[in-house]
Amino acid sequence: MTNAGTRHKKSSSELISERIAELGDWRGNMLRRVRKLIKTADPEIMEEWKWRGTPVWSHDGIICTGESYKNHVKLTFAKGASLKDPTGLFNASMDGNVRRAIDICRGDKMNEPALKDLIRAPVALNSSGKKKSSTTRAAKPTLLAGGNPRIAKADGDSPVQAYITAMPGWKRDVGRRLDALIVRNVSNVRKAVRWNSPFYGVEGQGWFLGFHVFTRYVKVTFIRGTSLQPVPPGGTGKDARWVDIREDDLDKAQMATWIRQAAALPGWGKA
Repeated sequence: MTNAGTRHKKSSSELISERIAELGDWRGNMLRRVRKLIKTADPEIMEEWKWRGTPVWSHDGIICTGESYKNHVKLTFAKGASLKDPTGLFNASMDGNVRRAIDICRGDKMNEPALKDLIRAPVALNSSGKKKSSTTRAAKPTLLAGGNPRIAKADGDSPVQAYITAMPGWKRDVGRRLDALIVRNVSNVRKAVRWNSPFYGVEGQGWFLGFHVFTRYVKVTFIRGTSLQPVPPGGTGKDARWVDIREDDLDKAQMATWIRQAAALPGWGKA
């Protein structure tokens, strides 16, 4: 049996996988199937573990939760009342002004295409809300020495995207490509801005990578770079190593390899 101390250190994705395995019956199979559909519908969705044991899927806000009960599995959509449901998937929590839910009982058939559409709808809704809120910001971020954007310390995807958007010229494209590579290669990656730099980490392991704008390049620093194969070329210290990326100089295959290796190692701080 997994003790509480060990459980606390595991990632949200690992805890969700454990919950599915612990159910050990049709509910576990259904939750596994639903989880796969959700991640297929939105490959960038984040998995979270909240409220002392509830699987949560989020993208710019909560999309839905996956709860297991004695006789059914419940998918609760945080903004379900605002979504169109032409095929009538919602069958629970119909009286509220915000949430809607789908109760799936043993033997129920699932309309997979309709469920995928229902997953994508709140993703689009959350993203549109994010865009509206971003237009209300009064001023563009200040560019510091070397053109590095000045972004306040904060956790989550939003401050990282604000940093990337403010990166000057061709460096903005490098930032977007780096961010997409990390999300694609590290499940449930954590993001934050620290010291005017985006940081990426794994829950329970710490931060494994950060990048920073300089005048002629973007520096990508691996916190445990000396443990990577091959070792990135920059740096001479005990642990950290980096690579300087210039215009049209991003080796995506090598970077993806380093990202996967770095994410599997103990990082720095608390992600």
